[in-house]
Amino acid sequence: MIMNVYEALKFATKAHEGQVRKYTGEEYITHPVAVADMVEHYLDSIGFYTEEQIQTAIQIAILHDTVEDCDVTIEEIEELFGADVAQGVWFLTKTPAFVGNRAQRKALCEARLAQAPEIIKIIKTCDMHHNSKSIEEHDANFWELFKKETKALLIAMDTTDVMFELIELEKE
Repeated sequence: MIMNVYEALKFATKAHEGQVRKYTGEEYITHPVAVADMVEHYLDSIGFYTEEQIQTAIQIAILHDTVEDCDVTIEEIEELFGADVAQGVWFLTKTPAFVGNRAQRKALCEARLAQAPEIIKIIKTCDMHHNSKSIEEHDANFWELFKKETKALLIAMDTTDVMFELIELEKE
């Protein structure tokens, strides 16, 4: 049985149990939930995607860090949530450290995400936008590198316009 958004939230909450956000100390699950809310709001605002596509995107957003940060596998995500959700989580999972230095890993992520479906690029853009707020506020040194890497990834994904639209939606 393929699980729904509520089940994705329960699964991610359990997977991230005990984890906290680096700069704020908030429970980690607040990040994927904020990304999912941003994704839903953005997709609703453009009015192009079906309800089923939006629900799948919300599940991906909620689960996007489970493989990267928890003891969860892509295969487990696929078994519980289906191939579309698993593929989305795979696209959003960073390249492991053993692959090379930070620049090499970022280049591989850029190449992978440049080939991702549009909805995955939107989720990643929302993820970066949400992360940017706490980084800018709490880590001025890393902020400069993060801005540079974010700009390069937005260009690779061709989603710079999405980032500007997200910023505008926040003002509403």
